[in-house]
Amino acid sequence: MKEGIKIVTIGGGSSYTPELMEGFIKRYEELPIREIWLVDIEEGSKKLKIVGELAQRMWNATSYKVKVYTTLNRREALKDADFVTTQFRVGLLDARVKDERIPLRHGMLGQETNGAGGIFKAFRTIPVMKEIVADMRELCPDAWLINFTNPSGIITETVIKHFGWKKCIGLCNIPIISMMSELEVLHKKAEELDFQFFGLNHFHWHKTFDKRGNDLTHELIEHINEKGVGTPANIYRADFPIELHHTMNLLPCAYHSYYYMQKEMLEHCLQEFREGGTRAEQMKEVEESLFALYKNTDLSKKPEELSKRGGAYYSDAACECISAIYNDKKIHMVVSTENKGAIPCLATDSVVEVSSIISARGAQPLAWGKLRSGQKGWLQIMKAMEECTIEAALTGNYGLALEAFTMNPLIESGWGAREVLDELLIAHEKYLPQFKEKIQELKKKGKKLTDSVVINLM
Repeated sequence: MKEGIKIVTIGGGSSYTPELMEGFIKRYEELPIREIWLVDIEEGSKKLKIVGELAQRMWNATSYKVKVYTTLNRREALKDADFVTTQFRVGLLDARVKDERIPLRHGMLGQETNGAGGIFKAFRTIPVMKEIVADMRELCPDAWLINFTNPSGIITETVIKHFGWKKCIGLCNIPIISMMSELEVLHKKAEELDFQFFGLNHFHWHKTFDKRGNDLTHELIEHINEKGVGTPANIYRADFPIELHHTMNLLPCAYHSYYYMQKEMLEHCLQEFREGGTRAEQMKEVEESLFALYKNTDLSKKPEELSKRGGAYYSDAACECISAIYNDKKIHMVVSTENKGAIPCLATDSVVEVSSIISARGAQPLAWGKLRSGQKGWLQIMKAMEECTIEAALTGNYGLALEAFTMNPLIESGWGAREVLDELLIAHEKYLPQFKEKIQELKKKGKKLTDSVVINLM
C-alpha cells in the first residue's frame, strides 16, 4: 500500500457518514488516511454535498490533514483505492416505504431486511454491486470491500461466491450493540468477557463467558427483555420467551423477535401502518431533521441525534475492521464471511455471520461445532431462502423469486405471497432490469398498485 490510505465510500451521502468519519478520526494514529472519497448518485447529490462539507469540517477540527472528496463518478473515486466501503440504498428511503407498506397492506410483516422487503432490497442491490465489483476489478484490484449494505449477509455472499471478490467482509452493528449492552448489564469491561456468535446476518445466536471460561449466558438471558439490552433504536421491542432461550442456552439476535414473536411484531407494524407511519416514513422524518443539522456550518462533529437513526456503533464495526486488516491486529469481530466449516450444517462456501479473527488475511471464522436440531433447522431453511434470493436476483427468474418467498417464514405462502411479489415487482420496476419481461407481462394482465402512498412514490 502507498503512504497513507485511500478510502472510498459508496453511498457517501448517507446520514450515517458522520459516524464513519468519527470512527476514522478516532483511529487516525493507527489508520493514517490521506484521502476519503464519498460517492453517490444524482438523486442523492444534495445530501452528498451537505454530508461532504460536514465530513471535511470534522477533519478540519482535528490536526490531521485529510482531504474529503465528493463525486457522482464512481470510477473516478475507485482508482487506486485501498479500502472500499458500501452503505448505499438503491431507490433511497422511498424504496423502503414500498418494501414496508405493500406487505403490510396484505397483512404480512414489512421490514427492510427481513421478509419480502429484505428479499426485494437484495433484488435491487445485487445488480448494482455487480457493477461496483467490475469497476474495482479494473481500478483497484487489491482493495478490500467492506460491505455494510443490507441485507449484508446476502450481499456479501453474492460478492464472494458469485462475483469472485474474495477480499470482502460483511458487517452489521447488531452484534456490537449486543456486546456493549451486556457489558453494561454485567458491569464489566470489554477485556473481561468473551463472546462467540454463530448464524447468519440478522439471524445469529451467541454465548457469553468470563475470562475463566464460566458461561454467563443463563444470567444474561434473564435481562434480554430489559430496555436497551441488545435491541437497536430501529426495532420495536416485543418480549422474548425466556424459557425458550434458557432451553437453548443461547442469547438471541434482536431480529429474532420477528420470528419468535411474529404475531406481536406484526400487530405493532400494522398499528404503525394504520396510523400512517411505518418505520421507513419515520426514518424519512429523522433524516430531514438530521440534514437540517448537518447544514449548520458551525457543526464539526457527529450530532447526538444520529443515534435515533438506528446505526449505533456503526463506525466501530467498519473502522475497526479496516484497522484490523491494515494493522494485522488479529482481533475478535463478528462478521459475515465464508463459512469454511465454522457451522458444520452449512456449505463451506456459504457466507455466515460468526465470531472471527480479523487480520491482514481478512476474516478467519471460529468454529462453533455441532448444533442442536432447532438451530440447525432454522439456519438451513434461512440459508436456502438466501440462496434462492441470490439466484433470482442474478437471473430474473420469477419462479425462484416465488420459491424464496415461499420459504421465508415471515411471508404467508399461497396466492397472498404471489400478490405481494407481483406488486413489489411493479413498484420497483425502475431498479429491477433483470425482471423486465415478467413486469411487462404483469402490467399487460392489468396488475396494478392500490396503495396511494406507494403510487405517489413511483
